[in-house]
Amino acid sequence: MFEVRVNTDFAAAHFLRDYNGKCENLHGHNYKVYAHVRGNALNEGGMLLDFTELKRALKSVCARLDHTNLNDMEVFDQNPSAERIAKFIFDSILEMIPSLVKTDGDKAFLQAVDVFETDTNRARYSVD
Repeated sequence: MFEVRVNTDFAAAHFLRDYNGKCENLHGHNYKVYAHVRGNALNEGGMLLDFTELKRALKSVCARLDHTNLNDMEVFDQNPSAERIAKFIFDSILEMIPSLVKTDGDKAFLQAVDVFETDTNRARYSVD
């Protein structure tokens, strides 16, 4: 099994509803985001997937989040947890590169998206 990973970052503010603690207050993070693609077969050029294509998609999605208040985005239903952010990015990458949808076969597929709020706190969304 081969795996490639690209990363980028963005800065955004948010607060958590239905939460009892300091994160219920508006605050910000410098998020780090990693996208993982896996597969059994390489293309004619000896690559699982061109890094440039995956990085372009990841950066495009994160640019939509950069320097925003994530609570203002309808997709997060007023509660932009790191888990929901990871799923949003995962789904958005698949919209941009539909060939990465996991199917039965050897082709490359999007395995996971990791969202780090801090160096030690990570949420991941992945396929089964």
